Order: sequence, then C-alpha cells, then structure tokens
Amino acid sequence: MSRSPRTIAVVALALVAAVAAIELSMGRVAVCRCGDIKLWHGVVQSAENSQHITDWYTFSHVIHGIGFYALLWLAARRTSIGTRFLIAVMLEGAWEVFENTPFVIDRYRTATIALDYYGDSVVNSVSDIGAMMGGFWLARRLPPWASVSLVVVLEVFVVLMIRDNLTLNILMLLYPLDAIRRWQSGLS
Repeated sequence: MSRSPRTIAVVALALVAAVAAIELSMGRVAVCRCGDIKLWHGVVQSAENSQHITDWYTFSHVIHGIGFYALLWLAARRTSIGTRFLIAVMLEGAWEVFENTPFVIDRYRTATIALDYYGDSVVNSVSDIGAMMGGFWLARRLPPWASVSLVVVLEVFVVLMIRDNLTLNILMLLYPLDAIRRWQSGLS
C-alpha cells in the first residue's frame, strides 16, 4: 500500500515524538544539563558527549540509515519506499530507547572507553533519528557503490579523528577487546 508523502511525514514525526516521550518518561534529560544546546559538540571524553544536536557519533546514525535502506531493500523490496522508511524510523527509534536503558549505558561504560557516558539527551536522540533519516535518503538517491563508499569514508574518517566508529562500537559492545580499549585510550 502506497502512502502519501504527507502521511509518511506525519507518521514519522509521530514516531519521533513517541521516542522523545518514552525517553522523557525514562528520566532522560531533554537537553544537556550544562544548559546549552550546541549544533556540534566534538569532545568525546566529556559529560557533554551525546547531549547536543550533533557529535562524532552522528556519522554512525547516517550509516544506520544507509544500512536500514540496504537491509529493507533486500528483505522488503516489494514494500513501498514510504513503508520501508517508516520501518527504518521505528528501528532507529527502538535503538535510541534501548540505547538509553541502564543496561546499555552500563555496558558502554564498562566495555568501551565511554567512561563519562550517561546516555543521550532527548535532543540528541531525536537528532540521531534525523541523521538516520538523512542516511536513508542518501542511500535511496545514491548508486549502491556510492553508498558503500560513503560508509567506508565515514568509518575511516571517524576512526582517524576519535579512535572510534560504528564498527568498533559494535565490536566493543558485543565482544570487548583490551587491545582495542587500550588503543582507543591512547595507551598503545
């Protein structure tokens, strides 16, 4: 079933609003406790990381969008692009809620170098969903080779800048390695 762009936009906004409401009900802060709302916060090892509109991990959420586009193209090719987009928004929203549970926050703090990580602000979570939407849109517009190239460029760029990226983040959450943690900390 095909939906109008307006209907898709309204449903997507409702999904994002639901994520924000759920996170607020979980006790997440709406904005950084510092009182500022910055467009960019580039200091990873700080209490303000994941508290502002964008940060180094925004690039990971763009990659989520590209990945969701590819997976849904493979798994639900006959489903309309609007429905696939809404599924991607639901998946990203579910991740944002799960990522901000005590279980995942504690896992980040014990298994990765994110010692000062206390979860995302709601503004950051909403922005992360927006970055995923942007990645989904890019993947729809770009040829597959360009989407793959963009993922590689973003992953290499971020790892060179902060010694972390989506690949290392997943690895360290699922199977933490001391050698990688030392390298990320600048100890080796």
